[in-house]
Amino acid sequence: MMCFSSRRGTLVVAVVAVLVGATALGPATAADQAGSPRGSGVEQRNVEWHAHGRDAFEQRYSPLQQITASNVANLGLAWFFDLEEHDVVEATPLVVDGIMYVVGPWGDTLYALDVKSGRKLWTYEANVPRETLVRACCQPVNRGATSDNGTIYFGTLDGRLVAVDAKSGRERWQTLTVDPSKAYTITGAPRVINGKVIIGNGGAEYDVRGYISAYDATTGKLLWRFYTVPGNPADGFENDAMEMAAATWTGEWWRFGGGGTVWDGMAYDPALNLLYIGVGNGTPWDQKMRSPGGGDNLFLASIVALNPDTGDYVWHYQTTPGENWDFTATQPIVLADMKIAGVDRKVLMQAPKNGFFYVVDRTNGKLISAKPIVAVNWATHVDLATGRPVETAGIRDTTDGPKVVSPGPSGSHNWNPMAFSPKTGLVYIPTLQSRYFFQSSDAYTYVPGYWNLGFDISIPMQFQLAGQERRSSSYMLAWDPVTQSEKWRVDGSGGGILATAGGLVFRGVATGRFAAYDAETGRELWSQDVQNGPVAGPISFQSGDDQYIAVAAGRGAATLMKGPVPQPALLPHANRVLAFKLGGSAKLPAYEYVPQPLRSPPTLQVSDDQVAKGRFAFHRFCFACHGREANGNKIQPDLRYSDYLDNGEWHDVVIEGALKDKGMVSFAAAIDADVSEAIRHYVVSEAQKAASRQQAQ
Repeated sequence: MMCFSSRRGTLVVAVVAVLVGATALGPATAADQAGSPRGSGVEQRNVEWHAHGRDAFEQRYSPLQQITASNVANLGLAWFFDLEEHDVVEATPLVVDGIMYVVGPWGDTLYALDVKSGRKLWTYEANVPRETLVRACCQPVNRGATSDNGTIYFGTLDGRLVAVDAKSGRERWQTLTVDPSKAYTITGAPRVINGKVIIGNGGAEYDVRGYISAYDATTGKLLWRFYTVPGNPADGFENDAMEMAAATWTGEWWRFGGGGTVWDGMAYDPALNLLYIGVGNGTPWDQKMRSPGGGDNLFLASIVALNPDTGDYVWHYQTTPGENWDFTATQPIVLADMKIAGVDRKVLMQAPKNGFFYVVDRTNGKLISAKPIVAVNWATHVDLATGRPVETAGIRDTTDGPKVVSPGPSGSHNWNPMAFSPKTGLVYIPTLQSRYFFQSSDAYTYVPGYWNLGFDISIPMQFQLAGQERRSSSYMLAWDPVTQSEKWRVDGSGGGILATAGGLVFRGVATGRFAAYDAETGRELWSQDVQNGPVAGPISFQSGDDQYIAVAAGRGAATLMKGPVPQPALLPHANRVLAFKLGGSAKLPAYEYVPQPLRSPPTLQVSDDQVAKGRFAFHRFCFACHGREANGNKIQPDLRYSDYLDNGEWHDVVIEGALKDKGMVSFAAAIDADVSEAIRHYVVSEAQKAASRQQAQ
């Protein structure tokens, strides 16, 4: 995964003299999530946004209703604030006591902004080393922070958990939550429960064993840790749950780490005192390489309920037994109370990657219902009696060639937050319809610290070039969880979703808009060009007499190209926080696309054998940062236009690590000079094809 990135200058913390103090409140209760006032503290929580999903139930539903379908047309920009990073922005902002807190990409900068003006009050710099980029499977993102008792907590890409004073921006403590010798990262937001900061990690494509940890909110001391996959049985098991899980694995899975990272979805029921976590994919993806005798491989692709005070296992529900296709269950988890078949039920809802929408009894983990929200071909249905999917015969067998699996590893729903409205009873889901070609790799060997999928992911490109499309489409889906049926959908790729008591849902749109829809019908009622497609979750809060809708926007500059732009383009101030209110009249500055200079590709006479060898190696080690078929990926440099395609300079970067301080570490531990040269041949061949297309245009 060759990653060329840039490092902006380190900022100095600037503290503004007058700030509003933070209230000392624990996690929201069920009364909070329903919007019922229980005194000034709860009222403050109901008009602000103190936690990642606003409340412990993670519904992303605001009880504010000043902005409605009848007046949303008058919504205007109140203010905006430009972030300094140009990487992808996935953070949900917080609003606590009149201050907005936003975490930038990498988990590198915590911004504190005045909610009325967007004026920067202070920043805290975590100074994440840029070489950490090689560990980030899917860009150096961060999904935000959480708050408690006058402190803001967030994670950094290099695996630290940081506590910052909400008033001054001064660090209270930080702790390293991972083994730095392994390819762990933190991209998700922490939660605070009963005085404990809960945080997971990422890295399941590499060589890690997943876990979730709890730290004392005041001191940063580790209180408990729950592993999500078993370790080497010869070392003994940490608890009975790990011994139970080990019985569902075969072979020597612990040599590869096993995977199962908890990199996103969590929720909490205060009444039951249960923490719910979503567990990710296995390492390698191809199950027969990590667990050759099969088995369910617990707790991969599972929802697990834990006692948050002790970290003890309570129950689990596995969405994809024997996970094989990157079908993580780390997607957002939403809790709600609803009547199903005439009975009041306490439910947990999730739309994981595998294409089904699940409604589970959150008291005991028993499946209530499951239906597909997209076209699914890996399973015919989920058996309600057993709770298990009924797999399509032969779906795992790739001995005769690639197997087409739908949905693909991007999932039917990924990390983008979904929302639930108690008012409409609907769940609003950012949905993706896709398929993918899976082929086991005879050339695969395990390489610690690098991508270890077990599948040849260059195969999909070859099929696409042969005319077989990887069909995909995106839409926002309004889903009735009681009847397990679609209410409406709005086409188009978009970001996270917010529902409000004003009868609206908000989302970012990939084309660079932020839009509002009627929550009952899906009719678009308002939108504004924000010059970049917001993918993060929007929020709503009240300040003074005004209700605000806010979102952090930033898809990465390369996705902003319009028309036949032959090379990446950078958009000045592409990443922003935007706040809207009724009657807002602020204007965004004019913008223009600034293309990189055209470069002629090297005149290298490429070798077909070298290109084939390089294609395979590129798609194992480089594509995550630099895009499939070397076509560029978001804002990481498009290698087809790189100044380093000269043989000597290429070797210095790829093997010698000349750009380590910009995120491109040496790959000498994974590939030798011959493989590096083969990758160069492949990239040059793609550069020559691109130049030919440009000339034709």
